[in-house]
Amino acid sequence: MGSKQDHTDVLIVGAGTSAGIAAKHLAEAGFTVVCLEQGTWVDPGNLPGNKPEYEILGAGNWHPDPNVRGRREDYPLDHSEADLPVWMYNGVGGSSVLYGGIWARALPSDFRVRSLDGVADDWPISYDELLPYYQAVEREMSVAGEAHNPAYPPGFEPPLPAAPIHRTGQIMAEGMNKLGWHWWPGTNSIPTVNRASGEGQCVRYGVCRMGCPEAAKSSTDVTHLRDAVALGAQVVTRARVARVTLDEHGRANGAVYFRDGVEHFQSASLVIMAAGGIGTPRLLLMSTSERFPDGLANSSGLVGKRLMLHPYGAAVGVYSDDLENWLGPAGEHIGSMQFYETDPSRGFVRGAKWSLLPIAGPLEAAEKWTHPLSLAGEEMWGDGSAGRMQDFVRMLQWHVIPEDLPEETNAVSLHPTLTDSDGLPAAKVRYRVAENTRKIVDFNLARALEAHQAAGATKSWVAGRNFMTGHNTGTAKMGNDPATSVVDRFGRTHDVPNLYIIDASVFTTSTGVNPTATICALAKRTATYIASNARSQEVAS
Repeated sequence: MGSKQDHTDVLIVGAGTSAGIAAKHLAEAGFTVVCLEQGTWVDPGNLPGNKPEYEILGAGNWHPDPNVRGRREDYPLDHSEADLPVWMYNGVGGSSVLYGGIWARALPSDFRVRSLDGVADDWPISYDELLPYYQAVEREMSVAGEAHNPAYPPGFEPPLPAAPIHRTGQIMAEGMNKLGWHWWPGTNSIPTVNRASGEGQCVRYGVCRMGCPEAAKSSTDVTHLRDAVALGAQVVTRARVARVTLDEHGRANGAVYFRDGVEHFQSASLVIMAAGGIGTPRLLLMSTSERFPDGLANSSGLVGKRLMLHPYGAAVGVYSDDLENWLGPAGEHIGSMQFYETDPSRGFVRGAKWSLLPIAGPLEAAEKWTHPLSLAGEEMWGDGSAGRMQDFVRMLQWHVIPEDLPEETNAVSLHPTLTDSDGLPAAKVRYRVAENTRKIVDFNLARALEAHQAAGATKSWVAGRNFMTGHNTGTAKMGNDPATSVVDRFGRTHDVPNLYIIDASVFTTSTGVNPTATICALAKRTATYIASNARSQEVAS
């Protein structure tokens, strides 16, 4: 897979979480690599977290909803037919810039949902097959946590020590112990010691979900892409891809992209899609040709179908003492898998992961308190509001992440009229929360209120259902059968032998955990496969 001028061995569409993993691995293996990224590099000093107005900035130019941000590099999302907005970040590092850093492997049962519960499909790979890649990326992402979590099989041993469990986690852990329910110290991709590469350890700002101004959270712009560039990879920013192209033999040979309104072409021997669970199907659907009139690699008709989100629920409690809940990392303070596996007596299949999170600040506290499902007659604003505002340092919230099973009617498609700033079709998202997902959320929120009561909350309430998601999975399903899936067990598209997909769109099921660990492990596995099989890999002519 040699190189020539204006040609690269590997073209990666996107420079986000999965792209960072793959770019560094392939550059280390000696490949020439180009990433086309529609956003730009992030200067950590520009992130909101160390500024007094951080919550205002986080609700505007740094909001996770691209429709709210409205930057030039963002493309609009029509989610008028969706039960909740879709979140993502476009820029080097992708959504890992604005994620909370919560690190959770999928469980063995997540790969066998059809076999165990008779719904959805089994993954074509197992937990054990993915295990060495989980372990590898946990070292690369400086994952900190406590080993021997009983919810997992042996072998989950985070490379860095867990962050101290401060008062928030201690209070809730005591309540969970009274109930006899599982809990474990939070596992986060947030280093608790200085890293050898020079990035510092967590300084406990507690604003991880708005990006770390100290670059002390493992987003891939910090952990991987800088190193990839040092190894010779190129990251072309402000490069909005319009379509992936094919040679006369039906192999991917590059991509057309716009940069500052000017059209360019990047030639490549092999193409990897890493534009996310919304961006990847959008680009495949835009890449029509005589060979693929319904979208690239879409002979199954499943590109864009089976969109799975994680419609969160939140249960908030207020406690008597100042919990200093603003201290980081956030991240999760503790987590629970007590109600993760299927129990037929509950009336639904699968379950949910819980994460104990702090309240980010007074604006979030006000939002949680004044939500329509909050305490009746105790609005945050008006008489007595100052006293209630002080309660935010005594507030804790359990976030419930339900497994969301695939349905073909939940889908990403191209909008017929709405476009981005380069005139390319916007994405239209159709998504309805399934009845099984609703039952998972309702059951777990009821249990979370019990946990608050056991932990000594003076009051507690459900602060929201189905109110956000940044976990966009399943729109280019992985499977063995080309008729019922888009990619094979290594992320290679069934239809185009040198076109791979490495982001969350390949998820066969959504799992009930934060997806970043599995995204990274799959990207590492695919990059390893490409590097190990380069001599037999079909490439563009």
